[in-house]
Amino acid sequence: MAGGVERLSAPGAPFAVEGGVYAGGPRTLREFVEVTWGYGDRVFLVAEDARWTYREFFDAACGLARRLVGEYGLRPGDRAVVAMRNVPEWQVAFWAAQMAGLVVVPLNAWWTEGEFAYALDDCAPGVLLVDGERVGRVREWAVRNSVPGVVFRGEAEDGFAAYVVDDDPLLGPPVVDVLPEHDATIIYTSGTTGRPKGAVATHLAQVGAAMNPRYFAAAAALARGEVPGGGPAMVSLTAFPFFHVAAFTSFYAVMAAGGTLVMMRKWDAGRALELIREHGVTHFAGVPTMALQLLDAARSAGDPMESLTLLSTGGAAAPPGIVAGIAEGYGERIEPRNGYGLTETCGGVLSNVGAEYRAHPGSVGRPSPVTEVRIDRPDADGVGELWLRGQSLVRGYWGDEDATRAAFPEEGWFRTGDLARLDGDGRVGIVDRITDMVIRGGENVYCVEVEGALHQHPDVLDAAVFGVPHPLLGEEVVAVVRLRAGAGTGAEELRAHVGARLAAFKVPARVLVRDGELPRNPTGKLLKRQLRDLVSRG
Repeated sequence: MAGGVERLSAPGAPFAVEGGVYAGGPRTLREFVEVTWGYGDRVFLVAEDARWTYREFFDAACGLARRLVGEYGLRPGDRAVVAMRNVPEWQVAFWAAQMAGLVVVPLNAWWTEGEFAYALDDCAPGVLLVDGERVGRVREWAVRNSVPGVVFRGEAEDGFAAYVVDDDPLLGPPVVDVLPEHDATIIYTSGTTGRPKGAVATHLAQVGAAMNPRYFAAAAALARGEVPGGGPAMVSLTAFPFFHVAAFTSFYAVMAAGGTLVMMRKWDAGRALELIREHGVTHFAGVPTMALQLLDAARSAGDPMESLTLLSTGGAAAPPGIVAGIAEGYGERIEPRNGYGLTETCGGVLSNVGAEYRAHPGSVGRPSPVTEVRIDRPDADGVGELWLRGQSLVRGYWGDEDATRAAFPEEGWFRTGDLARLDGDGRVGIVDRITDMVIRGGENVYCVEVEGALHQHPDVLDAAVFGVPHPLLGEEVVAVVRLRAGAGTGAEELRAHVGARLAAFKVPARVLVRDGELPRNPTGKLLKRQLRDLVSRG
């Protein structure tokens, strides 16, 4: 991999860096998407009930962009909210707003009316681009604030016009100035620990994020002894919700390669297997829980997933069981990949793939050429807070200067809130979230490490580890575990399993076996606050 870094990012190479940014990359998202017109009749978007070619998608996005500028009178810098399920029209709406020079605000499609109202008050959009399922949750706010909307896959109503495709191929996008320093997106943080904040990214940051997965794919190809960019275009089953930055990493990669994006209305591992067979899916991208469920379903069904060549996870820490499951069932035919990224990095900025991932399953890999890594105030074990700086980082939080200063304390460095260590080869290992670390009797217990040990038990399907108050130790370690169907493993056996792998002070004092899925937000992050409250109630 190191050799690939040198060859790919050297002066004059495809991923050369000048002044901290990709020298040969696009400078705006409008520039990025305009290139996709050249893919013509290749299939871009596949849903349960529709498919769009690149030409159909681009012409429709241009038509909506003209409408946003002409009919709605929106100007560069105005905000456009996009709130829909994963449907083709989400992509049309997002890219139309980008070609109109608007700042796109993708909102969580699962939010309640109150959560929508909070974000809408915060970003003050000039238009709402929503599907029929979301209208009822934003209608009152839109009427109260006299903000118009467009409904996709729904009926027109007061203040909301029904979307009608305008795909005139001769007119193109509207004539507006879109510059690299202009804001491109406001993406709200997941809000697992409080009110979400709107992370603001410029066009230059987002196109850096679009180049990162291309670089990682090229470096992985070189590591396999292949020529980057060879072979057929990818077909990606992307299970991330589109409003999440992990999905951006995925669909940017698809669009740059002229590939096909296969989407699901609702996650179901069995249905995912059917889609992989039906569409010849080569790449799967989803949160670790989805990947584990997919591997489990494939194992149970005896499905070889013959077309699949890459299984990629993001959005949450990847347990070691994913790599082991891929190797056990498919050898080296399916490459495992994980990485690291945040809302504030506009997606993945570190990547660990293939042989490197198999050899170092506890690592999130090495950074892209436009990403700097620093471990702040490391302890005796080399563990400290991970700080990042680079092209794809956001410029701050919308309307919140205090939060911006706290997150970016010096010279563009961003405090991730994650504890990490850096090895001699430049690989980063995430140890835990600072807020998830348990201090038991003065000893640091990293919850991710204990969760990884639990996931190594063959009966464990999911696990969450956290701290609860203890009168003498300060905190003690507790685990909540979900077992595979029919498993009879008990709490003491699981404690012994962890004790055989980790120091005694890291062994959970209590292990609670729970029926059903552990609570997660829509992007796959465990909602440990809910579990902690459940344990506290007894």
